[in-house]
Amino acid sequence: MYIDSHCHINFPELAARMPDILAKMAENKVSHALCVSVDLPEFPSVLALAEQYPHIYASVGVHPDYEDTPEPTVARLVELADHPKVIAIGETGLDYYRLEGDLEWQRERFRTHIRASRETRKPLIIHTRSASEDTIRIMREEGAGTDKGGVAGVMHCFTESLDVALAAIEMGFYISFSGIVTFKSAKDLQAVAQALPLDRILIETDSPYLAPVPFRGKMNEPGYVAHVAEYLATLKDVPLREIADRTTENFFNLFKTART
Repeated sequence: MYIDSHCHINFPELAARMPDILAKMAENKVSHALCVSVDLPEFPSVLALAEQYPHIYASVGVHPDYEDTPEPTVARLVELADHPKVIAIGETGLDYYRLEGDLEWQRERFRTHIRASRETRKPLIIHTRSASEDTIRIMREEGAGTDKGGVAGVMHCFTESLDVALAAIEMGFYISFSGIVTFKSAKDLQAVAQALPLDRILIETDSPYLAPVPFRGKMNEPGYVAHVAEYLATLKDVPLREIADRTTENFFNLFKTART
C-alpha cells in the first residue's frame, strides 16, 4: 500500500471528480492521502474531506505564495489544528521564485507556522523554492525539528541539494519526493534520492500538479503516487514492496496522530 503524503484534492478540478479520485486510489493501492491547506478561506473544504472520508487527513496553513489572503496568527492556527483529522501545520515555508521585493512578510508567516507547530506538537509541512538558505536558517532560529525540542516535519516536493536535505534530516525532518523525480531533466534530484536513507523518505503527488511519468503534462491525482514509488524502487535498486512499506511506516512515524 502507498500513502500520498501531500495533495490538494479539495481544489475544484479534483473535488468535482471525487468518486473517480477515490476509486483510482483504491485501484492503485493508495490507502491514505493528506489533503494540504494553502490558505485559511479554503481550509473548511480541506477539513470537510477529512471529516467525510476516514482515509483522508488534513493540514492547516497558508502557502508562502499567497499574498492577498488573511494572515494566520499562532492562536488561529492552534485553534484550527485542534481537530483529530488535522495532523499537520502547513504548508508553509519560503518561495522566492515567483515573488520579488521585500519578502519579510513571508519569513514572518513561516515563523508563525513554526511556533504553531511547537505549540500543537503537530509536524510542519515545509515548501521551499529558491530560498533554501533562509528556510534552514529560520527553522534553526525558531527551533523547528526534534533536535531543538520542536516537532519534526517534512520538506515537501523536494527539489533542493543533498546538503539541504541532510541539514533538514539532521533536524529530524523527512524528505518527500513528487513526480518531479521521474522527469528526465531531474538528474540532480535523482542523485539526492539515491543518496538518502529509506527511513527518511516520503512520497507525494502535490496533485493536481506535477504528474509523474508516464502522465506528465496531465492532471495529477493521488492514485499516481504509485508511479513515484515505482521510480524510486528502480532508482534505489530495492524491491517496490520495500518502498511501499518504508514510506508508509515513515508517514505514520511522522504524523503520529494519524493513527487515531
